[in-house]
Amino acid sequence: MTAVPDIELADGHRIPQIGLGVLRIGDDQTEQVVESALSVGYRHIDTAAGYQNEGGVGRGLKAAGYDAGSRRASLWLTTKLRDSEQGYDSTLRAFDRQLGLLGTDYVDMYMIHWPTPFDWRSAETWRAFQRLRQEGRVRTLGVCNFREDDLERLHVETGEYPAVNQFELHPTWQQRHLAAFCKSRKIAVEAYSPLARGADLDAGQGVIGRISRNHGRSPAQIVLRWHIENGTIIIPKSVHTQRQQENLDLFGFSLTESEHAAIDALDGPVRAGHDPRTYSYA
Repeated sequence: MTAVPDIELADGHRIPQIGLGVLRIGDDQTEQVVESALSVGYRHIDTAAGYQNEGGVGRGLKAAGYDAGSRRASLWLTTKLRDSEQGYDSTLRAFDRQLGLLGTDYVDMYMIHWPTPFDWRSAETWRAFQRLRQEGRVRTLGVCNFREDDLERLHVETGEYPAVNQFELHPTWQQRHLAAFCKSRKIAVEAYSPLARGADLDAGQGVIGRISRNHGRSPAQIVLRWHIENGTIIIPKSVHTQRQQENLDLFGFSLTESEHAAIDALDGPVRAGHDPRTYSYA
């Protein structure tokens, strides 16, 4: 299996293009899932306070020997602030708790989970993020679910764009304007729900299936390869070792120009997840 390439971020750090997402995995199961992922080659784990499984991630890192030293240095670990804990002092307290659960000295990326424009506290939260970065306990600062106006507001108020914006992106919800905006500001695009929770595997009246048969690959690998070719960072979730391996094995083939265009043409008007203008992950 070819090694997963890194994406260089605007702050100079490098993030593996494929990571393991652990949304909706119970804390008691997460340890085994993380151990499995590390054993098959993942070096990028993405969690959040709101997932309620940071403790399981920490136990998995420790069991696999990736909680400290050179092995920890080889790993990219992301977590996210709970929306209800946004604000300067509350962010610092939250991070201390989260770092304790993760059982490590630092995280590679800390993210604002949702912009909550109806209760905007991102600027004061960001200043706490900057302090954590200055202290060396966070390497890279990122956001999730920020729209163009959220990103501009953050920049105006703090003088900084995030290094990464993680948002819902998949063939039937491509958010092209947002992705282009991010790239124009040197903000790396990271896709969650890269398969639309499996729904996009059947999109387009069999388009993905036909392409998968052309390459002898699974439909999921076809969609994930499309993301890779777009330069997007992806964090597909799987609790099964074989599927984890499959989701890493995306570099022994390429889509043709017409195949890539056929997936581009699947873009649609309906998201699978929540609207960041109204949603808060408390």
